[in-house]
Amino acid sequence: MKSAVETLNPTRVRLSIEVPFEELKDSLDAAYKKINQQVTVKGFRKGKIPNRIIDQRFGRGAVLEEAVNDALPKFYTEAVNEGELNVLGQPEVDITELKDGELLSFTAEVDVRPEIEIPDYSGIEVTVDALDVTDEDVEKAVEQLRERFASTNPVERAAAEGDVVTIDLEAKVEGEVLEDGVAAGVSYTIGSGELLEGIDEAVTGLEAGGEATFTSQLKGGSAEGKVAEVTVKVTAVASRELPELDDEFAQMASEFDTLDELKADSRKRLENTKQYDQATQAQERVLEELLKLAEVPIPEKLLADEVQTRKHNLEHHQLGQMGIDLAKYLEIQGKTLEEFEAETAEQAVKGIKTQFILDELVNKEKLNVNQEELTEHLMRRAASSGMSPDQFAQAVVEGGQVPMLVGEVARGKALAVVVEAAKVLDTNGDVVDLEDDEEEPTEAAEATEAADGDSGTAEAKPQG
Repeated sequence: MKSAVETLNPTRVRLSIEVPFEELKDSLDAAYKKINQQVTVKGFRKGKIPNRIIDQRFGRGAVLEEAVNDALPKFYTEAVNEGELNVLGQPEVDITELKDGELLSFTAEVDVRPEIEIPDYSGIEVTVDALDVTDEDVEKAVEQLRERFASTNPVERAAAEGDVVTIDLEAKVEGEVLEDGVAAGVSYTIGSGELLEGIDEAVTGLEAGGEATFTSQLKGGSAEGKVAEVTVKVTAVASRELPELDDEFAQMASEFDTLDELKADSRKRLENTKQYDQATQAQERVLEELLKLAEVPIPEKLLADEVQTRKHNLEHHQLGQMGIDLAKYLEIQGKTLEEFEAETAEQAVKGIKTQFILDELVNKEKLNVNQEELTEHLMRRAASSGMSPDQFAQAVVEGGQVPMLVGEVARGKALAVVVEAAKVLDTNGDVVDLEDDEEEPTEAAEATEAADGDSGTAEAKPQG
């Protein structure tokens, strides 16, 4: 076999491949054997038909076609390896010459990973939120905990803000009661904003047995978005009583003996959360700056596939679960189809660029992923997917997605290298030290995953 590579552009090549006929022998034998098993000829046992009879009865052309289809992937893969190409996706193959007994010639056009020059990233500087936890933040956290331990007591008076009311609802659109517009025994805290707009004003001042009617735009259901006439009847009113903020509350709501200890723990938790957010901000903003520095040609077909995958995932998975279509989603978002498609293309370009650059950094820095890092990343992905680690691991293995997870962790480590070299300041002008963040590689993996988006196409791997 002889092969030659022609570069069509920075992301696409054409392979020209010539195969002497003797190298097709194995494929020809396999073709005769396959046809033998599929046809019957009177006077011969199935599978024992001589090759010359197959040629006479079914045509040599049918045998050649079967043999060539069998041989093409093998010779294409050999040419890719010989040319040391990092191909993306499937090739477009064109048979240019087929001379029986002499020669097979074909071309294969395919996208390839572009050669990327990693820019000097040592001068990257980003600003992140300061690690400030105020007394007000602590008081708010303690108050939220206090709300969780509130008790309710039935009262015989008009409902007021903060009370918990039990209500029956009936919604009409254009005078007709909706099939899914009736609900009974709904518990609602006045002022929470968790139900329909206008309901707080309607129920405030009503005692048990009282009812009111108001209009509101429906947030979901069969008449989502339409204005409905809603009748609400209060069947019970209960006041919410918050526990006293004292040591007794601390003992009831936590493992601490005193309120001061509870507040100190709340402050520490808030600091840890802000520290995590700070590290995530740093990774995301450093990545943005790195993408600005690097020139990355994007393969057209890969980009088109990536855009299509993102649109498919949104329409058939996310929106499907929400029970709305793309048109309704765009209406809710206040976007035109053109704006949505432009935004999707921009996100796809960013995802592909992110993978290409960080994969190049992985190779340059010779970064490896150990079992502990992979396991930790798998646990995080499992938690975010709502599956148990065992279920998620089984799905990953069965789907052949282990290399994808390894790639995510490796790119996370590559980003961590860039973050370490960058200058990170907070909004107070102080230098932020991220070296103590032991989970940085997996956090960075999540940052690169967010840049990639929920796609799969941008995980571009060589295919033979």
